[in-house]
Amino acid sequence: MKTDVNKIDTKEAQVAPVVKRDNSKIYFFVIAIAALLATNIYFYVKYKSSGEKLYTVTLQKENLQIEIDRIEAELDNIKSEGITSTAALVAAEQSARQKIEDLRKGLENNEITGPQIEAAKADVSLLKNQVSKMKDDVTALKIKNQLLAETNSDLNKQIKDSETKAATLITEKNALTDKIAKASSIKVSNVHIIGIEEKRNGSLENENKAKRIDKLQINFTVADNPLAAMGKKEVYVRIINPKGNLIANSEDLFLVHGEKLQYTFKENIEFNNNGQEYQFMWSDPNHKFQKGAYTVLLYADDAIMGRSSVVLK
Repeated sequence: MKTDVNKIDTKEAQVAPVVKRDNSKIYFFVIAIAALLATNIYFYVKYKSSGEKLYTVTLQKENLQIEIDRIEAELDNIKSEGITSTAALVAAEQSARQKIEDLRKGLENNEITGPQIEAAKADVSLLKNQVSKMKDDVTALKIKNQLLAETNSDLNKQIKDSETKAATLITEKNALTDKIAKASSIKVSNVHIIGIEEKRNGSLENENKAKRIDKLQINFTVADNPLAAMGKKEVYVRIINPKGNLIANSEDLFLVHGEKLQYTFKENIEFNNNGQEYQFMWSDPNHKFQKGAYTVLLYADDAIMGRSSVVLK
């Protein structure tokens, strides 16, 4: 029995070192796993931080791009106002658009850093202020132009009203002048036409038979007119034969109210405004008198004085 106990003790003594080697391996693996976990955690934290930074930068770039797009849209709206820009506004617009182009190029750089982002933000802020000032300037210019347009409209209306009044006054003046001219023209109170036969002895006798008549005698009296100017008056006579034709030469013309008329003959009289009587004698060596009515019309002072007729048998 002793011998067996000793054997058992010896085996137990031999097993003890083997158990010790297994514990060291476990410790080694634990330490290795812990180191690996620590390394993984380090790189996880590091790459997570880098990813967050990259996401933040990307988001900031997108926000900046949106702001730049808004600013450019504002510039386009300002330009579409259709207002004549001043030199200062043109220069400001060109500067703003150049700044926008520079910012877009900067944001296209994928390696942009945080400080560059902050600098870009500052640039965008300045650009917004610049565009805002431009917008205020354009609004002020628009208001100014509207006021000028209203002022010009008022001035044009005043000018048009003045021109209308002037035209009305001219029309009234012309009408008044015409009335005065008509009122101041001399008129006949009566006209009497007589056929005259000239005898061989030179004496004159009244005649109403066309074949015996040599001349027409036109007797007329000028009515008193205090508005008429006294002095020499040129009287134009138009004689129409029984066929309704005017007896006149084509080159013998005078004016009545601006219209050219032919006349048969003309004579001068001295107007004294005292109801004086006048007498004209007329004959046509180229034509013999015909049976029928002869009409005589008298004109002076750019107007008709009177008219009368005689019927020859």
